[in-house]
Amino acid sequence: MSKLRILYVASEINPFLQTSKVAEFVRKLPQAMQEKGMEIRILVPRFGLINERKNRLHEVVRLSGINIAVGEEEKPLIIKVASIPNAKLQVYFIDNEDYFHRKYVFHDKENNFYEDNDERAIFFCKGVIETVRKLGWAPDIVHCNDWMTSLIPLYLKTTYKNDPLFKDTKSVFTTYNNAFSHKFNGDLIEKVKMIDIEDSMLTNLLSADYYGFIKLGLEFSDAIIRAEEDQTLNGLFEEFPEEKKIETIEKDENFTDSYYNLYNELVG
Repeated sequence: MSKLRILYVASEINPFLQTSKVAEFVRKLPQAMQEKGMEIRILVPRFGLINERKNRLHEVVRLSGINIAVGEEEKPLIIKVASIPNAKLQVYFIDNEDYFHRKYVFHDKENNFYEDNDERAIFFCKGVIETVRKLGWAPDIVHCNDWMTSLIPLYLKTTYKNDPLFKDTKSVFTTYNNAFSHKFNGDLIEKVKMIDIEDSMLTNLLSADYYGFIKLGLEFSDAIIRAEEDQTLNGLFEEFPEEKKIETIEKDENFTDSYYNLYNELVG
C-alpha cells in the first residue's frame, strides 16, 4: 500500500458546491486514493453559496490569521473545515470576506464575470500553500484542478522551491471545459508575481484570459491530465515538449488505478 501524501485543490467539491464536473471528480478521487492507503488533504474556496450552518463549517483558528498579498493589498486568510458526510475526509475552505462572501461563484446575478476573479484565484492559490505550510504537512503530490488553481505549480517551482515542505513535491494539473471569455486588467502580471518569479516566466499569462491561466498551469506542472476531450484546448497540449507527461484518463473501471499508478510514477 502506498502512503503518499496527496493534496487536492479545486474550486468546488460535492456535496458543498457543484457548478461543473470538477466537484464530482474531486469528491470521488480523493476517497478512492484514501481507500488505497494514501493520506489526503482537500482545499477549496469558501464561496458564499456554501451554507456554513447546514454543512457544519467551523473556523480553524490555529490556521487562520495569515495575511495574503494580492498586488499592493494584504488580505486576511480565514481557514474553515468540514467533514464530508459518510466519508472519512475533511475539506479545508479558504475564506476571505472581500473575495468569497458573495452569493454567486464566478458571475453575478446578471451573469457578468467578476472583474476581480483573477485576484480571487491569486488569493486562493497563495492561501492554499500557506495553509499547508501552517499544517506542517509535506505533500508528495499537489493535484490542481481547473484554471483557478493554475498558479500553484508556478509558485511551487519558484517562490517555494527551497521550502523543506515542498522540495520533493510534484504537481499534477487537470484541465476541464470551463472556459470564459473575460480578459483581466493590465496589472495581472504584477499581482501574480512573487519572490523568484521573473517576467519571462509569465509570458503565457500576457493574454490575461482563461487560456493564459491554463497555459501557465500546463507549463509548470509535472504532469497534465485532460479530464475530458475539449477541442478548444487541443492546440495548447501540442505546444509542450514530449517529455511533459500528458494523459487522458477515461472514467472507466480502471479510473482510480490509473491515478494511483500515475502518482506513484511521479514520485518515483
